[in-house]
Amino acid sequence: MADFYLWILIIILFIGSFLGLIFPIIPSSLFIWIGFFVYQFTINGDALGWIFWTTMIVFTVILLLADLIANSYFVKRFGGSKLGENIAALGVIIGSFFPPFGILIVPFLSVVVVELVQRRTVQEAIQAAIGSLIGFLGGTLAKFMIQIIMILWFILAIVF
Repeated sequence: MADFYLWILIIILFIGSFLGLIFPIIPSSLFIWIGFFVYQFTINGDALGWIFWTTMIVFTVILLLADLIANSYFVKRFGGSKLGENIAALGVIIGSFFPPFGILIVPFLSVVVVELVQRRTVQEAIQAAIGSLIGFLGGTLAKFMIQIIMILWFILAIVF
């Protein structure tokens, strides 16, 4: 019966990890890792081998870098400045406190303002802000897919 409650906890942790996609202040990877550890240290300490753990470390690093890489790439690609890239990342964090649309609006408006202050045209500022928006959405999609892969890999590792 105790295993049942532990599995409920693991499922809640895995579901909770997806809240980090909407609220970046929530550490998605930490929730997933806690789920792995609950299984490893309370249910079956032999099921997850070194290949699993090594792969999860690699996926976690990619997960942590997904937003930064996507945001940086798209802001640059759309003509934004380095300061615009940094402000977009900060805007995502601040915007996460104003759901449901703050996470999109705050970084967008922040990049527009920063680019205008740097004497860019309105069109250039909006274009950079669109790059920030596309970068955020791309990073979120990448994180979603990586989290799904991590959870599926976990399930496959314990079943087979």
